[in-house]
Amino acid sequence: MRKIYLLFLLFSFSLFGQNNASFAVEASVFRGNILPHTEDMYHLVNGHPKGFVVSLLNRTDGSKEWHRAYNYPDYGGYFLYQDFKSQPLGQNYAVGALYNFYFLKRHLQLKLSQGIALTTNPYDKAENSKNKAFGSKFMGNTNIGLAYDNQNLFKNIGLQAGILFTHYSNGRVKSPNSGINTYVLNLGVSYNFAEDLMQEVDTTTVQQSYKEPIHYNFVLRTGVNENPIINSGQFPFYHIGFYADKRLNRKSALQFGAELFLTKSIQEYIKYYSVAYPEDNISANTDYKRVGVFIGHELLINRISLEAQVGYYAYQPFKKDIPIYDRVGIKYYFTKKIFGGFTIKTHLFLAEALEFGIGYRL
Repeated sequence: MRKIYLLFLLFSFSLFGQNNASFAVEASVFRGNILPHTEDMYHLVNGHPKGFVVSLLNRTDGSKEWHRAYNYPDYGGYFLYQDFKSQPLGQNYAVGALYNFYFLKRHLQLKLSQGIALTTNPYDKAENSKNKAFGSKFMGNTNIGLAYDNQNLFKNIGLQAGILFTHYSNGRVKSPNSGINTYVLNLGVSYNFAEDLMQEVDTTTVQQSYKEPIHYNFVLRTGVNENPIINSGQFPFYHIGFYADKRLNRKSALQFGAELFLTKSIQEYIKYYSVAYPEDNISANTDYKRVGVFIGHELLINRISLEAQVGYYAYQPFKKDIPIYDRVGIKYYFTKKIFGGFTIKTHLFLAEALEFGIGYRL
């Protein structure tokens, strides 16, 4: 926990070191339920998870174009503590980055956050064999929230209440990795350091069209993962994609493409499976490679964008996984042509890989 907390403090000092009066702090407590998505998860549901979240925010003022385009969102960092009320699962601590988007005269808040988490009680063959959710001490954390928000209930003090969905998974970097999903009700307060945040409205802005011709993209995503057999070993993977994108407007672009999956852990899994389950007549020489086609959507904010894709395996000789896969993540444009990204690839609720990508847009 000390390392996680230190990361949050360093982020906080750098944030407030800018001496910007538009900063705010949010703190909320929550309590809810685990969503078991596989049969071997039910024995882990022993109580109602609870915890708290503290967030440090920069409330945008309209000084940049994307502030106005997204109705003056917040961005910043968060620290999350969650007690699962389950001895095998223990407690999780997480830090990361977040965006708050606002609707309905800024009273409806949509929270999107992504970070890294540390668990106090990961899987251990001898001491904690029941925990099939967390195969490693560190993992990814994703949170989505929807809440009523009143930022000026009493002077600089605000109130918020809503529902929060939390997800933890290591992307099968190490098995086991069923992951955990929870939904919780949260109640919190906020404090605005600015007495009256002025939001700039640029009346001189000339309307421009963001539509673009079709562009073509190459992307290489890589990392390491382990097949579902515990202690089978971590192997590198290479996911090579080619796709076309068409920007429709200021915020949205559509994607269509194909990709080749070279996942070495599946090659090892095929060898194991052919021996362990001879009745299934799977040859040890079955091709481990897969080819997928996908459609996607990209939500463009500034240099950062949020990416979501759904694909289908057009070529999949080893059919242990379902033929439909999905991917969500974040992309950062270093230039107009070069981008990097961090994504998680899953088969519905079951994660396969945490991908680190680099790409080129023609």
